[in-house]
Amino acid sequence: MTLDLQGVSKVVEGQTHIYSTDLTLEKGTMNVLLGPTSSGKTSLMRLMAGLDVPATGKIIWNGEDVTGMRVQDRKVAMVYQQFINYPSMTVYDNIASPMKLLGASRDEIDRRVRESAELMKLTPMLDRKPLELSGGQQQRCALARALVKNAGLVLLDEPLANLDYKLREELRVEIPKIFEASGAIFVYATTEPEEALLLGGNTATLWEGRVTQFGETPLVYRQPVNATTARVFSDPPMNFLPISKTGGKIMFGDGQSTQATGKLAELADGRYTAGFRPNHLEIASHAPEALSFVTKLAVTELTGSETFVHLDHHGERWVGLIHGIHDMEIGADLTVWLDPRHVYVFAEDGSLVAPAAYAMAA
Repeated sequence: MTLDLQGVSKVVEGQTHIYSTDLTLEKGTMNVLLGPTSSGKTSLMRLMAGLDVPATGKIIWNGEDVTGMRVQDRKVAMVYQQFINYPSMTVYDNIASPMKLLGASRDEIDRRVRESAELMKLTPMLDRKPLELSGGQQQRCALARALVKNAGLVLLDEPLANLDYKLREELRVEIPKIFEASGAIFVYATTEPEEALLLGGNTATLWEGRVTQFGETPLVYRQPVNATTARVFSDPPMNFLPISKTGGKIMFGDGQSTQATGKLAELADGRYTAGFRPNHLEIASHAPEALSFVTKLAVTELTGSETFVHLDHHGERWVGLIHGIHDMEIGADLTVWLDPRHVYVFAEDGSLVAPAAYAMAA
């Protein structure tokens, strides 16, 4: 069982929402669509579901061209950020409603409802109404209703965004287990890189209607193919700095340089862009080869056990994630340190030419 998108695009009133996209999703896989708001995640899901017809290309389901097939005729289930339950019906009847519309027998409906309820830990609540449930239980009810259809394709469009932290963490752990048990193709849209890493499986990064990379989630995170993917798969976004290579040296700003070793030694002399994640900036040197940069502190944000520092480095806006709570003077100079092993190097066109040394070792 596979879902193939072949050159699929979406154009609305002359504006391209999804550029030509090729994507293959396999049975029993978790597939995360990761990108900022308006990057095209929901548009791509609507094409997969059959809610919209692509401007170009084909959608192939299990070898069959379903491009023009109505969504009602496909084995697809979709759960939105704003979960929807029927308030006048019990949890049991909410979950059973898709099966009743399909004309399933009473015994089959009862079996599937109870299986889905057990999977979603809703068995003790089957006789309650949705408004008697917590927010997390209501979302699980909506998920159970999607699963009971025995759909081959389950689309989850930021389903946890409106839940509190504790409930999100609970369901993030449960959802991968659910998809493993169901054997369906799961597609999960999120704006949060951390959520993609927690869910695992595969990740497609999206930026302005384009899929910039698709593959195993840890691999996409550690070895982004270009600067755009690296920016999407980092929260806060990856920091960037112009650099150049001359002979055996990599030259950074502030007169800093480091020996070009490994992949860096193979680069042609010229200009490049260095990328590094916020958590790799430090306010004290922990590596003998660490590079130092003098920046100006613009803003600090306390997260409880960590501090986000927003920095100005000669007009470049950087963000650092520093462990601990620090009392810092806004507007003051702040020296930060960077281990060159954490640096990605991108060509002028944005393509990755040298991954971070730590990423290759991971």
